[in-house]
Amino acid sequence: MRKIFKFAALLLIGVVLGGIGYELIMLVKVSHLQSNNPSSTSLIDTRIAEARAKGQQPSRVQVWVSLDQISPNLQKAVLAGEDTNFATHNGFDYQAIQKAWEQAQREAAKEAKQEGEDDDWIPNLPEFKRGGSTISQQLAKNLYLSSQRSFIRKGQEAIITVFLERLLTKQRILELYLNVIEWGDGIYGAEAAANYYFHKPAAQLSAKEAAFLSAMIPNPRTVFNPRVNPKRVARRQRIILRGLPYVRLPRATLSASR
Repeated sequence: MRKIFKFAALLLIGVVLGGIGYELIMLVKVSHLQSNNPSSTSLIDTRIAEARAKGQQPSRVQVWVSLDQISPNLQKAVLAGEDTNFATHNGFDYQAIQKAWEQAQREAAKEAKQEGEDDDWIPNLPEFKRGGSTISQQLAKNLYLSSQRSFIRKGQEAIITVFLERLLTKQRILELYLNVIEWGDGIYGAEAAANYYFHKPAAQLSAKEAAFLSAMIPNPRTVFNPRVNPKRVARRQRIILRGLPYVRLPRATLSASR
């Protein structure tokens, strides 16, 4: 019995030390992002591996730009579609934007029914649930984690998210997010997406174009691929456009670690 307790104690100590070690490693990695851009991400590496496993040549189009080179229209559209609470400390009417979003969803569902689409136009995707995963959580997963669902991965995501929020400004988090997210097969970041879909730099995107790109984010390769489901993308685009007037962008602030 004593040996069992000793083994359990050593196992517990090992788990604790492993957890501390992981936190220290991630702390260093996230700190590095304060002034350095990531050369790749877990998602990009996964897509490259998937392509090679199929015997295909991996594709990666990505052009890094600073936040001031990304249209405020796109910044607002992404927040309207993915994380309306991202900049609440700057103050915006969350109840108003929530009301506008819900009304637009009802209208979109009604429109889908009128067009003879019996299935729910909003797919049953956990990642589509608005507010279910913040910009910071999505960035943590995109940068460092696999797409596998587990309690361990969710714990890792929580740790990284805390570090992102504590060590980086809101503007830096948004800049990183907009430069690494996937916008189609081999298309990463706002600049590449703007050039691919609209043949213009991200700085020149209109509100309608920005809402279109934001509409794709939950699943740009299949469910919200405009070539596969153009009506679905258009409906979500209209919902996002309705919420734009209520979104406020984060102000320039000192590092969250101040």
